[in-house]
Amino acid sequence: MASVDECRQALHDLAARLDANAETRGKLDLDRTLACRVTDLDTAFHARLTGGRLVDIADGDDPKAKIALIAASDDLIALVTGRLDVTRAIASRQVSIKANPFDLLKLRKLL
Repeated sequence: MASVDECRQALHDLAARLDANAETRGKLDLDRTLACRVTDLDTAFHARLTGGRLVDIADGDDPKAKIALIAASDDLIALVTGRLDVTRAIASRQVSIKANPFDLLKLRKLL
């Protein structure tokens, strides 16, 4: 089981990678709040997805977030590092993403 600090760092690493790729991918028309709930650590983080970037990462849940990523700590880190394929993780129910269908289609461009 990964620690809270490792999960926090994974989200910051993801934000850096998205930031580096935002210019080459073109601007993504998505501005949504994001909650990342880590089930085995009973903790959560929240941030904002805007223009293909993940910004304002902070500790704590956002129950009103438009997009929710729910995963165990090891699965979250594996997703961010690329060791776990997001489509397989969702199909096997290792990871859950709650969002409207149009947002899910836009999120695929980020992955």
